[in-house]
Amino acid sequence: MENKPGNGRRTLIIIIALVVVVVAVAILVSNLNRTKSKSYDEFWADLKYRKVVSVTFNDSYAATIVITPDTSKADVKEKYTVVFPSRANADDIIAYCRENEFDKFPQITLPNPSSGMSWSTIISILSFVIIAVLGVVFILSMRGKGGSGGALNFGKTKPRVANNVKVRFTDVAGAEEEKTELKEIVDFLKNPKKFIDIGARIPRGVLLVGPPGTGKTLFAKAVSGEANVPFFSISGSDFVEMFVGVGASRVRDLFAQAKKNMPCIIFIDEIDAVGRQRGAGLGGGNDEREQTLNQLLVQMDGFDTNDGIIVMAATNRADILDPALLRPGRFDRQIYVNLPDVKGREAIFKVHARNKPISPDVDFRTLARMTSGFSGADIANLLNEAAILAAREDRKLIIMKDVLEGINKVIAGPQKKSRIITETDKRITAYHEAGHAIVGRLMKHCDAVQEVSIIPRGMAAGYTLSRPKNDNSHVTKNKLNDEIAMMLGGRASEAIVIQDVSTGASNDIKRATEIARKMVCEWGMSEKLPNTFYGGDQEVFIGRDYQTQTSYSEGTAAVIDDEIKGIIEYNYKRAYECLMANRSVLDNMVKLLFERETIYSDEVDMLMDGVPVEEINKYIDEKNAKIEEEAKKYAPPVVKPVFDPAKTIIISESDLNDALKNDENGTPDTANTDTESQNSEEKPTDKIEEQAEEKPSDEAVEKPEDKADTPSENTDEKKDEE
Repeated sequence: MENKPGNGRRTLIIIIALVVVVVAVAILVSNLNRTKSKSYDEFWADLKYRKVVSVTFNDSYAATIVITPDTSKADVKEKYTVVFPSRANADDIIAYCRENEFDKFPQITLPNPSSGMSWSTIISILSFVIIAVLGVVFILSMRGKGGSGGALNFGKTKPRVANNVKVRFTDVAGAEEEKTELKEIVDFLKNPKKFIDIGARIPRGVLLVGPPGTGKTLFAKAVSGEANVPFFSISGSDFVEMFVGVGASRVRDLFAQAKKNMPCIIFIDEIDAVGRQRGAGLGGGNDEREQTLNQLLVQMDGFDTNDGIIVMAATNRADILDPALLRPGRFDRQIYVNLPDVKGREAIFKVHARNKPISPDVDFRTLARMTSGFSGADIANLLNEAAILAAREDRKLIIMKDVLEGINKVIAGPQKKSRIITETDKRITAYHEAGHAIVGRLMKHCDAVQEVSIIPRGMAAGYTLSRPKNDNSHVTKNKLNDEIAMMLGGRASEAIVIQDVSTGASNDIKRATEIARKMVCEWGMSEKLPNTFYGGDQEVFIGRDYQTQTSYSEGTAAVIDDEIKGIIEYNYKRAYECLMANRSVLDNMVKLLFERETIYSDEVDMLMDGVPVEEINKYIDEKNAKIEEEAKKYAPPVVKPVFDPAKTIIISESDLNDALKNDENGTPDTANTDTESQNSEEKPTDKIEEQAEEKPSDEAVEKPEDKADTPSENTDEKKDEE
């Protein structure tokens, strides 16, 4: 018999309701039987005044006392409870009564052990039974759909299974070589006989390695969609549980489900959560994660063969994975998904813009050059931000202005124009960003300055954006020095103009120092320590690198510090001298930033060429006017109101009723008589009203030439009066 999923839950609710009812009844009964209590001394006072009628001991040291408050009224009685120090006090009561020669002794009753259980005992036993029943029901409900299949479902895997994946290789752009590698997997899943006949073995596992957002998961979906096979998707953290053996059981169950659907693809996202190196933990090696990894290794390449199952996994930390997981036979092929180049970014822009209305002025090639270092996820995000900005301004198309703002939002965050900025902060920010822009513009190997702004974005008070000229993967020493000089241009500008330094250069100093340290320690670009590697600052895997030591002496460390300091001082001096030689350009740029808040590459070039600020302002006004005209082309049309007061005749209700009566009496609408002319002077006729309704124009109201004897002047005067 198959148990429905709701039966266990319904039973559990009924049991909980019964428990609540039993507890409520017990509380109610205890409240009904509750009497007031008095102290032990008050009881002896009542006994002394001969008010005590009876003393009934309960199963504890408490006793119920019955007294007569007024000895003259024996039929009026009261009850209260008293806690005695011991049961021997019953003998003390009798002895006291004998010593004082009571006429009538109080009735003393002791509990009978064989008289049965009290309410407290019954409630305690019943509560235990109910808790036991609840435990059994909970265990049964955890078994899910039941049957005779094992104990609990903790060891069962619940992967997301997709049979008809809609993603294709055409939806993935900017990685042609990676697609070529994965097409072999698709060919094998579609036609395995071609490979088997020639003796080839398809890779059992494919590991996708790359930075976040490069499309590793999208590649796995595209492979499944192209091959049209079941796609089992699960995260590496889904195998990790606090119960011992659960992770290994889930691995076995996952591959058991995959065997029933061969050929198929198993995709494990973030496999580093379960595939880290064994024996690297500080608390011992026999933990749950390592047992899960052992089971995964056996399932991928053990005694059992799973030829129809291809395991794909994604990670951005391949350096911490276990070597046994990366060997041939398990993950035979490792595909590195890198950040797209300029051509790939242009293709990604076109892919993500397919379902968006893009204006013809949007140039994807220019955008691809401006977004160097962007991943596919970043490009999709900036296009979404551009679409949101266009919708916010009620435009039907996404224009270039929206996309540029989307790029800035992804890089630095949204603008904060409402933030209150003091004149001192604004002046410091303007000179700081102007220093960056001028040094970056004059240094030979720096990227072109794209935008300079003193509007706060994110955590920055201002920003200077540079656009790379190309996607060179090799960076020269001269370029690194020029970049450090540009980063220190803001601090140099503050020192020249303000005669002081601020905390605004903290991030610039940090990035400049990082580049200088890599030049000395990793890239061998130092004068005293050339062509030598002294270790980088890569991420530390604490289980493996816990006891590692530096590979150089303290004397070498001091030389490294001196070299880093020398590089920073050398480039700071270059930036300082560059700004001193162009002080007038620095002041003009600050003046323009105060007026415009944001300037672009063409304005920076005009400033460097010595163009006056007034002419640049005029140029900016003309450029903004062209942009506004372009934006108006794609703005939604303005819907004119149906009712136009200036072109509509309004008549009173009484005049309308008179006109309707004339229609009923058969009065002609157009009568060229003097009487009709007089009526037209007093009120508008039905004919004029009909003309106004059919053609609400100036001719219908101001030039009623069809009326032979109706003067237009009188009609206009009547209109004004009404």
